[in-house]
Amino acid sequence: MTLILASKSASRRAMLDAAGVAYESIPADIDERAVEAGLAGASPPEIAEALAVAKAAAVAALHPQALVLGSDSLVDCAGRRFDKPQSREEAGEHLRFFSGKVMELHSAAALVRGGGCEWSHASIARLHVRDLSEEFIEHYLALEWPAIGHTVGAFRIEGPGVQLFDHIEGDQFTVLGMPLLPLLGALREAGVLIA
Repeated sequence: MTLILASKSASRRAMLDAAGVAYESIPADIDERAVEAGLAGASPPEIAEALAVAKAAAVAALHPQALVLGSDSLVDCAGRRFDKPQSREEAGEHLRFFSGKVMELHSAAALVRGGGCEWSHASIARLHVRDLSEEFIEHYLALEWPAIGHTVGAFRIEGPGVQLFDHIEGDQFTVLGMPLLPLLGALREAGVLIA
């Protein structure tokens, strides 16, 4: 059975590669804001899960015989949702807001075949951001921009972004953008992986 990853995310590809999962990568092209507009009142994990399903469904519509994996992550901090920063200045604003607070990172995955979602799951990681000095923020942005422009939370945990945090609750896979362990279980159930 063909598994398609509906994403161009390097970290999601790296997780699947490291876990020994065979797949093709065909990025989904959806209007995420339009999907979110229909989710008024939904919680952050519900929104992440709905976006993961929407991405998988968009690719599954073009490849109905394949099992399609969609994934999404979003950040909530002090009741405010954050998307990927659009500029270095906006990344700095995000970091100043996160300083000294707990960032909640919601990562979701969904498996869609044909017209139906067969499985979906959302996980949360709580990242305790240390007090960030202006000097650190400027130094960090000089190192990491524009690479962090495609990340929610303006960090790559596998790079200098790890310096933002005092403490992390949750698994590394959720922080990297996909609830891998529940996903592997679902892939075994679907017959993609050997049980």
